[in-house]
Amino acid sequence: MTATAHGFDVGSATIPEAAATMPPTARGEVDRALAELSANKQRWAALAIAERVVLLERLIATTLAASRRWVDAAIAAKGIRPGSPQEGEEWLGGPMVTIRNLRLLAQSLRDVQTIGYPRTPGKPYLRADGKVAVPVTPAGFFDRILFAGFAAEVWMQPGVKLDDLRSTQAVAYRTKSAGKVALVLAAGNVSSIGPMDALYKLFAENQVVALKMNPVNEYLGPIFADALRPLVERGFLRIVYGGAAAGAYLCNHELVDEIHITGSDKTHDAIVFGVGAEGKHNKASRTPINRKRITSELGNVSPIIVVPGPWSAKDIAFHGANLASMLTNNAGFNCNATRVIVQHDGWTQRGALLDAVRATLAATPTRKAYYPGASDRYRSFLAAHPDAEQLGRARDGELPWMLAAGLDPRRADDICFTTEAFCSVTSEVALRASSVAEYVAAAVRFANETLWGTLNAGIIVHPRSLRDPEVAHAVEQGIADLRAGSVVVNHWPALSYALVSTTWGAFPGHDAYDIRSGSGVVHNTYLFDKAEKSVIRGPFRVFPKPPWFVTNRQAQAIGERMTRFEAAPTVAKLPGVVWAAIRG
Repeated sequence: MTATAHGFDVGSATIPEAAATMPPTARGEVDRALAELSANKQRWAALAIAERVVLLERLIATTLAASRRWVDAAIAAKGIRPGSPQEGEEWLGGPMVTIRNLRLLAQSLRDVQTIGYPRTPGKPYLRADGKVAVPVTPAGFFDRILFAGFAAEVWMQPGVKLDDLRSTQAVAYRTKSAGKVALVLAAGNVSSIGPMDALYKLFAENQVVALKMNPVNEYLGPIFADALRPLVERGFLRIVYGGAAAGAYLCNHELVDEIHITGSDKTHDAIVFGVGAEGKHNKASRTPINRKRITSELGNVSPIIVVPGPWSAKDIAFHGANLASMLTNNAGFNCNATRVIVQHDGWTQRGALLDAVRATLAATPTRKAYYPGASDRYRSFLAAHPDAEQLGRARDGELPWMLAAGLDPRRADDICFTTEAFCSVTSEVALRASSVAEYVAAAVRFANETLWGTLNAGIIVHPRSLRDPEVAHAVEQGIADLRAGSVVVNHWPALSYALVSTTWGAFPGHDAYDIRSGSGVVHNTYLFDKAEKSVIRGPFRVFPKPPWFVTNRQAQAIGERMTRFEAAPTVAKLPGVVWAAIRG
């Protein structure tokens, strides 16, 4: 999930810097914070695994204790009514997923302490294409109940062998590396991004962290300081504030060894090459001004490939809500929002599915456009597609949902294909093909070659379609061929963010001169060092209704109960979660 408000661009549209809600950290205080981190980086690097596990257990408790304040602050800033289903987004995308991350990290480190590597819930195996795949979800008894029917794998990069897979796990714990100070530039849209990026640098890469809050949601900084207090108290984490100037100062500070950013490719380029004409010249001449290691997650024009099949009216209604929910969550300010629905132009139910998407969008209340520049970005898409449908009644400060259907796939320069909208905009394109298998291959090529980014993609396919061996082969080949860091079958690719046992990041291979969706991964609680992509498969339709569906009336109750459950899973807590889910 991506966003930026460090003063740079996203896609081809500029995001203005958000108005500050916290005083910027004074330069002298920044220097002291970095000096403290630098003084403690060797101590962190040498900290025993048993002590790290204790820290993680304490962090679960302190994060849970801060969770109510965390959610209350987020919904107030985003204009969400307390107790509404939309509040559930802030529980699920905030403290719940952060606590799950902490719990699974603790589990992995206990394994590292006893056997040298994290145990995975499924046995690694060799795929037909020679790549090693490792089942990572369901991760235990409770996952099998709460994620019934879902399965996730992490696929390794070419060259990784079954025999040496374990040597690519927990690499930071196998070597006595020197301590480092990492700067994490947090995102402003999804509240768990900053804390979880910091946790990855700390517990997966063995680096102490200066977390610079994004001006969009810097109001959460004091709450994060409480939630992550065990790290703050030991001098392993510092939280600082400020906009673009503060970000530039930190990026170039002599005490910062590495940088991680969740933002845009333009933000990355500004850090590495500079801004304006000078930055363009430096990039063209391959002369970076910042040579520090930078990992990043930089957004995506996210495709959902719909495979034609014998869909019933209930199937159409379910996936109309499914596709619409991928956009409406968080008011469209997610990098894994549905940006391009890809369909077969000869499928007789193409129009019916679009009608179901329209119906859900029209029935979904519009949301506060809280992210800076959203109105301008919206207008740029509308100017390019003046016939696009605007759905819902928007009040002051809100934007309608926009659907630009029937795009020309030959227009590779279409703004919907080249630019992450980062607002309430989605689109649809139809491809011609003589067969379903040919269509799937064409859709994958379109996603790889025309759409910007390599972060995530989705495929929706009816189980009866997979009974055709040709279609089944085409779908499997498509999953393998998609150049995306996460591929999710039948559901929202954000699942790969939320499970945290999976990796979250771009498809590997980008360098600084063509960074696209970024470099490196986060989450990845089984600590793989050579992952290529995560693949998640879910049922074509599920019951109970997923809590991320905009039509789920119990999302708030599910989110809050899931947060408490993840902190300490027990059988006694299951009925409350399941009952809320059934009522949704």
